[in-house]
Amino acid sequence: MPPRLVVIVGPTGAGKTQLALALAARVGGEVVSADSQQVYRGMDIGTGKVSAAERARVAHHLIDIVAPDEDMTAARFVELADRAIASIAERGKPVIVCGGTGLYVRALLLGLFEGPPASAEVRAELAAHPLPELRAELERVDPAIAAKIDRRDRKRMIRALEVYRLTGAPMSAHQARHDHKQLASRYVARVVGLAPPRDELYAAIDRRVDQMIEQGLEAEVAALRARGFAPPLRSQQAIGYAELHAAAAGEVDRARAIELIKRNSRHYARRQLSWYRPDATIAWCDGPDHVDLADLAQYLLER
Repeated sequence: MPPRLVVIVGPTGAGKTQLALALAARVGGEVVSADSQQVYRGMDIGTGKVSAAERARVAHHLIDIVAPDEDMTAARFVELADRAIASIAERGKPVIVCGGTGLYVRALLLGLFEGPPASAEVRAELAAHPLPELRAELERVDPAIAAKIDRRDRKRMIRALEVYRLTGAPMSAHQARHDHKQLASRYVARVVGLAPPRDELYAAIDRRVDQMIEQGLEAEVAALRARGFAPPLRSQQAIGYAELHAAAAGEVDRARAIELIKRNSRHYARRQLSWYRPDATIAWCDGPDHVDLADLAQYLLER
């Protein structure tokens, strides 16, 4: 039998890390991160990684595993997460998965729609088009997928259009059929979603951005630039990094860059909630303080 999991999801700033740490401390568990940005080394402040002291108290997995110029895919995440979960379970520790990257969580629990093999010819043709044209075509042929892909994520747009051109069907349709076939989860899991009231969430996001600036996010971006890591690297298009790269390049002033980080973070939170809301298996709470920690602990400790 695969190990049972507690999976904590929700938008940025909702308190997922706080809940994961509290639950792990209560049951002696370990945390597997399901965050597509925390995998990158040298990107600590802007991705909201747990501190070294917190990691010393509670073991975390799938953090700091690739360089900022390396690709990280959902398929690779599932492979590494499966290994980490098996290792934790073999040591008799409860497993908590925590993160806001919806694709990673869905792939871990339901499996991943792999799609047709890559076509070098189709990709080369798509790559020749400017980003606004790719976005417009994707919104026309697959608006459901377009709504889930960041407007700056050229790589995922090209893959979605590639799937459409090779199969004649939108990626969202393939994923819907895949999800239907995979209703039985790969793991026994209880999924908890954190969704504070919107005004509270937005205020928390703004405070979090201010804290990141105070903690040295600008210096972190400067260090990345000094090592040659900058847009259009996918990792450097993450919220908090893209805006400060633009400021460092003189494209926007500092105050405007910080405003954009807050605005883009709020927009991202809305997209995250839109991704998760259709999933009827998620038990939603207003925040970490509204979760029945004792009930989750009992669930993890039952054998």
